[in-house]
Amino acid sequence: MNDFDDAVRAMLATGPVCDACLGRPFADRSFGLTNAERGKGLRVSLALAADEPYEPVDPEECWVCEGLCGRFDEYAELVADGLADIEFETYQVGTRAPPLVEENDRLLREDAGLDPDAGELFKSEFNREVGKRVGRLTDTEVDFERPDVLALVNLDAAAEEPSSHAVEVQVNPAFVYGRYRKLERDIPQTEWPCRECGGSGVQLGDDGEEPCDHCGGSGYLYDMSVEEHVTPHVLDAMDGDEALFHGAGREDVDALMLGTGRPFVAEVKRPRSRDPDVEALQRRINEDAAGAVEVEDLRLATHEMVERVKELDASKTYRAEVEFDDPVDADALADAVATLSGTTVRQHTPHRVDHRRAKLDRERTVYEISADLDDDSHATVDVHGEGGLYIKELISGDEGRTEPSLAGLLGVEATVTALDVLAVEGEDEPFDDPDYLR
Repeated sequence: MNDFDDAVRAMLATGPVCDACLGRPFADRSFGLTNAERGKGLRVSLALAADEPYEPVDPEECWVCEGLCGRFDEYAELVADGLADIEFETYQVGTRAPPLVEENDRLLREDAGLDPDAGELFKSEFNREVGKRVGRLTDTEVDFERPDVLALVNLDAAAEEPSSHAVEVQVNPAFVYGRYRKLERDIPQTEWPCRECGGSGVQLGDDGEEPCDHCGGSGYLYDMSVEEHVTPHVLDAMDGDEALFHGAGREDVDALMLGTGRPFVAEVKRPRSRDPDVEALQRRINEDAAGAVEVEDLRLATHEMVERVKELDASKTYRAEVEFDDPVDADALADAVATLSGTTVRQHTPHRVDHRRAKLDRERTVYEISADLDDDSHATVDVHGEGGLYIKELISGDEGRTEPSLAGLLGVEATVTALDVLAVEGEDEPFDDPDYLR
């Protein structure tokens, strides 16, 4: 006999041990076998070598797993039942094992003189064996990185028939990517709670609570937002519990978002459907928004698309309607624009946002700028600039906080009377990389 055979005999001497528990400490040997097949092979091998009767052990009699290794099918069916009303393509199974069973699993190895972590531990085997069966029952694929659903099995060796309460289902969010255009002014990108009442819609008056004067009791400064036009429809299409809106930056409330639109991701928490008809969804959103907001290019996305939309460096193209305090000559305007095109400007945090942003000096590049006079005191200016470039201040100079500026080069006061965004595009690569789309 060798040390290997001695270890197996020592385990069998501890009491009744089922094939799966017997094979598990040797899971790193003979790939392609289940632990139960390993255990049976070991038992048969020793019986043949010693010319002794072969005596299998029913998992129900096993002192290590206390019968749990014979219930893979039962728990797999419970998991499948728990997922029956949820649409998913990928899954993962996790296990909360009874502490006593985990302790038995270690003691078995110690009694045989093996490392307490030798081979494979009980929890890992249970996850795998139940997981394989769940895949067959639901015709889906296991995913250890980012599954659509995670089923957590709470094992109870004492339960004669485990109930559906033994399975906790976690449904990971689903995501829809697209671009939106905002075609009316005074629509924020997301809900804008009233700062006076904190979104409650009420304030304290002489006679107690009364409707907030600032928001008229609505709790919000604006009646609708891009978010409110989009997310309810996505939430309904995916039958989820909550929806969040993530935009690639945001335009001013009084600015339009035109042209190719702004990338966004709608995130749906606990969706019961993950594969909506995105073309039909797009039509519903646009019909309901009635011209205030439009979405296009809706596609299902991965969870990484949220970070991409928020973090990818992007350039922006703007159109500004500009009013000058004094008449401007066309040649002077052309010279000023030529000076600004391709240059890097220094911008100190603008007056209009310094109450909510750190006071810093930033350098941003004006990639391209063009201007056409409408008359000698009005012009239309198109600017393609690096992300973070303050356009209103590039025009006005912001009392010297932006250098150079159009107003400074012309020597006249200049005010942006209307500002629209025409494009938001990745600096070095597009937002809609196929790796981030389903």
